[in-house]
Amino acid sequence: MHIIESGNTAAAHGVKLARAQVIAAYPITPQTPLTEKLSEFVAAGELDAQYIPVESEHSALGVCIAASSAGARAFTGTSANGLLYMHEQIHWAAGARLPIVMCVVNRGVGAPWTIWNDHQDSMSQRDTGWIQLYACDHQQIIDTVIQAFRLAETVNIPVMVCYDGYILSHTYMPFDIPTAEKVDAFLPPYAPDDALDPGKPCNLNTVTMPDTRQDVDGNTAPGYMDIRHSLHADLRTAVEEVVAIDREFRNLFGRGGNPLVESYCCDDAEVVAISLGSLSYQLRTVVDALRKEGLKVGSAGLRLYRPFPDQAIIELLSGIRRVVVFEKAISYGNQGPLYADLKSALYRQTTRPEVENYILGLGGRGIQTEELTSILRDACQGPGVENDAPRFIGIRI
Repeated sequence: MHIIESGNTAAAHGVKLARAQVIAAYPITPQTPLTEKLSEFVAAGELDAQYIPVESEHSALGVCIAASSAGARAFTGTSANGLLYMHEQIHWAAGARLPIVMCVVNRGVGAPWTIWNDHQDSMSQRDTGWIQLYACDHQQIIDTVIQAFRLAETVNIPVMVCYDGYILSHTYMPFDIPTAEKVDAFLPPYAPDDALDPGKPCNLNTVTMPDTRQDVDGNTAPGYMDIRHSLHADLRTAVEEVVAIDREFRNLFGRGGNPLVESYCCDDAEVVAISLGSLSYQLRTVVDALRKEGLKVGSAGLRLYRPFPDQAIIELLSGIRRVVVFEKAISYGNQGPLYADLKSALYRQTTRPEVENYILGLGGRGIQTEELTSILRDACQGPGVENDAPRFIGIRI
C-alpha cells in the first residue's frame, strides 16, 4: 500500500508490522506523534501489544528491559534530553544483550533549551554498545525499523533507528507499506534462547567479578572484561549481519542495497561530501548543480554509524582527492565525531584523501544549499585545508 504521511507515522507502521509486543511510551517533542500513532493502533485492535505509558524516559527503557528479559519484542522512542535521561538504562540494555529497538527522533539537547533538529542526542550515546542506523527519508524509516528488529534479534544487541526531527518526523512524503504476510516471512516471532521463566528461576546480570570464575555447574564463567570484549567483537561482526539482512530484505521487498553507506555520483568523483540523515539527500542537489559546472563531486550518507563501517568507507574513498564531512554534532573541545571516526578509518591507508570538517545546523540553524554549494565548489577548485580544526557554517555573531 502506497500512502503519503509523516515520518513518525512511517516508523509506527514499521513497529506495527514488526508485531512489537510491548511498547513503552513517554512524550517528548518531536517523537510524541510516533507513540501516539502506536497507541491508536493498539486501541483499534490493529496491533496486539501492551502499550505502557510511563512517568519518564528512564522508566520507558526500564519497561523495555524487563519485557525483553521476559522474552517479549519491545519498542520505545525518544528524543534529545529524553534520550539522555535513559543513559544508565541504555548501557544496561546493551550489556544485558537485549534486542530492544528504539527510534531516536534527532533533536538538539539543552541547555539552552531547543526543540529543533541536530544529531547531538544520538551522538552522545554512540559509545554505549547500541547499533545506530540512520534513515534519510520516510521509506528508509519504515524499512529500517523492520530490519532493526531482525538485526537486534540476530546479534542480541539493541538498535537505535535515528531520523531527523521535523525534517523527517513531521513532513509528509510518499512511502510504501509492505504487506504483513511479507514482513512475517522476513521477521519471524521473537524466540530468545534465554528468558525469565517462573518455572525456572534464575538471576540475570548480577554483580560480576573482575576475573573468570566457576559457575554453579562447574563451568568457567566470564568476568566483566570478557563480557565487554564479547559485546565489542559481536558489534564488529554485526556489520556483516547488516549487509546480509539488507540483501534478504531487498530480495523480498525490492528496496535497499546500500545498508552501510549510500553513495551518489561517487564513481568518478574527485571530491566527496559525507554526512548523516536527510542532509545527505540535500547534498544531492548540490552535487547535481556542480556536475553541470563540470566539477567531479559526489556525496555519501552513512546508514550505519555504530558499529562504524570502516572498510566500506575505505573502499568508497579509494582514489578520492578530498573529503568534506558535514555534520550536525560536535565533540566539544575536539572535532566533529563523524569526522574523527572517518579519519581513524583512513589513518593506516598509504594514500588517503584530504579531509575537511564542517559543523552546521546545530539547534535547527538553517542549512543553506547555496553555502553547501560554495564550500564544495571551493573544495573542487581551491587549495587544501590548513589545519585540523572544524569550521562552523552559519554562525551569525
